[in-house]
Amino acid sequence: MEPLVYPMPRSCPMRPSDQYVELRAGAPLAKITLPSGRTAWLITRYEHVRGFLANPNVTTNRLHPNFPFYLPLSRKLREDVNASLMSLDPPEHTVLTRMVIPEFTHKRAQTLRPRVQKIVDEHITTMLNGDRPADLVEALCRPVASQVICEVIGVPYHDRELFHSTSKVMASRTATSNERDEADATLRGYLSDLVEEKAKEAEEPGAVPGDHLIGRVIAKNQEKRVLGLEDIAALCVSLLSAGHETTANVMSLGTVLLLENPEQLAAIRADPSRTPGAVEEILRHTSITDPSGLRVALADIAVGDMVVKKGDAVVVSTAAANWDDSVFARPEKLDFDRDAGQQLAFGHGIHRCVAQNLARVEIEIVFNTLFARIPGLRLAAPVEELSFKDGALLYGIHTLPVTW
Repeated sequence: MEPLVYPMPRSCPMRPSDQYVELRAGAPLAKITLPSGRTAWLITRYEHVRGFLANPNVTTNRLHPNFPFYLPLSRKLREDVNASLMSLDPPEHTVLTRMVIPEFTHKRAQTLRPRVQKIVDEHITTMLNGDRPADLVEALCRPVASQVICEVIGVPYHDRELFHSTSKVMASRTATSNERDEADATLRGYLSDLVEEKAKEAEEPGAVPGDHLIGRVIAKNQEKRVLGLEDIAALCVSLLSAGHETTANVMSLGTVLLLENPEQLAAIRADPSRTPGAVEEILRHTSITDPSGLRVALADIAVGDMVVKKGDAVVVSTAAANWDDSVFARPEKLDFDRDAGQQLAFGHGIHRCVAQNLARVEIEIVFNTLFARIPGLRLAAPVEELSFKDGALLYGIHTLPVTW
């Protein structure tokens, strides 16, 4: 049987491919061909996706000869990406995670609430004072996500256009290999210079670590040299690249879902304490990272009644898993009465998104504040006319015209 062409097209912009329904009902593994030309097994059932992501006998090493690259990547870019948190295996992954986890704990995210609230309020005020219709992506979603992650990491927000443009190229399915290499080199060069500058400042007599991730990681590393400056820069690349685009996409898609489901919107407007649960359901429903798990088996691994052989490439779809009706009844329904806490939008296992607590806080504050301050908010164009990111690795909306 010929491998299926991946990714599978969506029949509706607000839901994953209908082909996932057929695949979940069939064999636990399906053979696919990726845009890179590489073949892999695809896993779509919730229990198998969750189990495989937590299996210690897999690798995320981009330099493995069988790694299922989604897009063609040069050797240099593979080496660069392989230094990031998402690509490392233990024990290197464990060392880096221990350095960065304190920056993104639930407690730390809660202490950032006042600052996130202030940022959200400022951007909404600017939007209200501007023209109508407004593009919610550019007026609120992207700048909030960008400014928050910049401040957390320690990147000057006025340089945001650099990482916006480079991240856009890196996430594009249509960018050439040379364009990706250039974008990667530009972003890494910028962050390497920034980390080196802050490291020199930290070595000055009486220096106090900056109140940001870079400053604190440099200070920890001075106590016990476990990372090189290039490792810290690589960490910043992965956090910055993923930290603004993913959160912004969930905010924009979630706004569409809320406006298209007024009864669910009314529920959180009447009781904002329900918004954290609503965020989990919106994360499940939108599932913007697809594919979300690229792995190579390091041993034979049973998946249902089939076996992934040692050395086989595997793609796991958390989007398909989050719409598995054996776990989430009527998955197409946005339902804030549903317990969606077990959704896999942030992944699972050791490579689960490290910044998930911060993302939840940002999304919750945006939804509560946006609809409290602009109760008459509405779409300024039909959903079918919106410009969706069909050509990007992270699904979302290019522009979201709204009025009030």
